[in-house]
Amino acid sequence: MLVHRQRSWTRISAAAFICYRWDGRRARLYVHLRPGSYNEASLIEVLKNLRRHFRGQKVILLWDGLSGHKSTLMRAHLAEQLSWLTVERLPAYAPDLNPVEGLWSNVKGRELANRCDLETAHTVAAAHTAIHRVRNNQQLLFSFLHHAG
Repeated sequence: MLVHRQRSWTRISAAAFICYRWDGRRARLYVHLRPGSYNEASLIEVLKNLRRHFRGQKVILLWDGLSGHKSTLMRAHLAEQLSWLTVERLPAYAPDLNPVEGLWSNVKGRELANRCDLETAHTVAAAHTAIHRVRNNQQLLFSFLHHAG
């Protein structure tokens, strides 16, 4: 029997964007962590923050089938972003086509593997360590893209 002393489970959610230049010269990783779960409003705020990083550049966003990505509120927001953002939807269940899944696999296999933290802050700190490691490794970021095809 496994007994865990944490009294209440706190949920931390993450949204990640792996951004690749069209010419293959550079990749960037953006990760947003938040307590609880994402909903349409919080995802819209993440997109607004992402837009600031690109300063008017055109972006193609590959999105999976998360319900918050397809809601009425999100569709209305995306319709207002056509000057800089194009959204391409991945098939309903195709994690092998999503480069971000490679990121999650890598992070969960290293810094977040076999953790039994009593404090959520310790898990968040480990996630920040992982994000920093991956963010600084261009070869690793491009490997996620190559693996997704």
